[in-house]
Amino acid sequence: MDDSSAADAAANGGDPGSSNSAAPGSPGEVFWAFLKLGLTSFGGPIAHLGYFRDELVVRRRWIDEAGYADLVAMCQFLPGPASSQVGFSLGILRGNGLLGGLAAWLAFTTPSALILLAFALGAASFTGPLASGLLHGLKLVAVAVVAQAVWGMARSLTPDRPRAAIALAAVVIVVFFSGSVGQIAAIAIGAVAGLALCRSETAAPAAGHLSFPISRRSGVVALAIFATLLVASPVLVGTTHHQGLALFDAFFRSGAFVFGGGHVVLPLLQAEVVAPAWVSNETFLAGYGLAQAVPGPLFTFAAYLGAVMGPTPNGLAGAAIALVAIFLPGLLLVFGILPFWDSLRPRPMVQAGMRGANAAVVGILGAALYSPVWTSAVLSQRDFAVALAGFLLLAVWKLPPWSVVAMCAIAGVAVL
Repeated sequence: MDDSSAADAAANGGDPGSSNSAAPGSPGEVFWAFLKLGLTSFGGPIAHLGYFRDELVVRRRWIDEAGYADLVAMCQFLPGPASSQVGFSLGILRGNGLLGGLAAWLAFTTPSALILLAFALGAASFTGPLASGLLHGLKLVAVAVVAQAVWGMARSLTPDRPRAAIALAAVVIVVFFSGSVGQIAAIAIGAVAGLALCRSETAAPAAGHLSFPISRRSGVVALAIFATLLVASPVLVGTTHHQGLALFDAFFRSGAFVFGGGHVVLPLLQAEVVAPAWVSNETFLAGYGLAQAVPGPLFTFAAYLGAVMGPTPNGLAGAAIALVAIFLPGLLLVFGILPFWDSLRPRPMVQAGMRGANAAVVGILGAALYSPVWTSAVLSQRDFAVALAGFLLLAVWKLPPWSVVAMCAIAGVAVL
């Protein structure tokens, strides 16, 4: 890079060679930009990344195309909600630190969380044949959405025999070892298998250099907090039997092991909240179906679950605990990895392990498509027809998810 280019980069708030394109702004600017996105970003994480690009890369020019591509690759590499992690990182970049990242997360998350919380608090008074039909339709939406996710992820994450074998092995593991233990074991075994079976591909080239206002020491602290919470939370739950800690632990562990997209949280959360009878399977699937119709991140489904819990804390307090707990691991990880990503991303071993973990995720989600999603929602041939129609509308006709939710909810009244 010549002297004039280096001077331009320094003037724009970045290092020479950086992909940062704009001078730092303020947390307030970040909040209002992401509030707009939180109110209008329908369609799931892939669509969210498109909205972010249009608004923040093309229109506002907070970062250039190469830097944005590299940031997306990093967040897809990590467990957690990829679109929220990208938004959090862009908030750190534009807002010049952690306050900017928190402003982005809060603004992007709040709208959908409030909608789902309101639905959860009003669900008890929503009774009668019409209510039962609409809730049944929402469960059928969940069948269509999860089937579409399995189809799309299988095509992209298991394109060859080794990764298809890893996905199949993951199905076997979660079938014979139910609950979160089997799912976490499947992901871990998939990552180890990836080291042996998925190293033949050429490593993805680095797209650019990203400079964030985070020191390596701060990154290490964030990773240490993540590891401490992951290990200490279940120990504290086992010794104190405190329900509030148990709620935090269940959602934190779910958020810590979500690889491959927001829909993967479904089997993890089902194991954590339905198995111990905190939430009924019918209530769980109805909320998951509704979550497809709201803007913002799918992880805000946690606010609904925290509110409808049987044991206390529930209601507003349960929603707040669940919401913070499920997002916290992903945000800690991305904050901790950002200062080190330039040196980690080119390593073939890292990429091979992630290929194996992602293949295992396909198997876990495929098993969840059968149970609990299919077995509790598809009770007749008419139910099958509605679920199949929903899948085709999403996968073939590419209709917006909110419109498919509305049509399936109405159809649920007709077929019940």
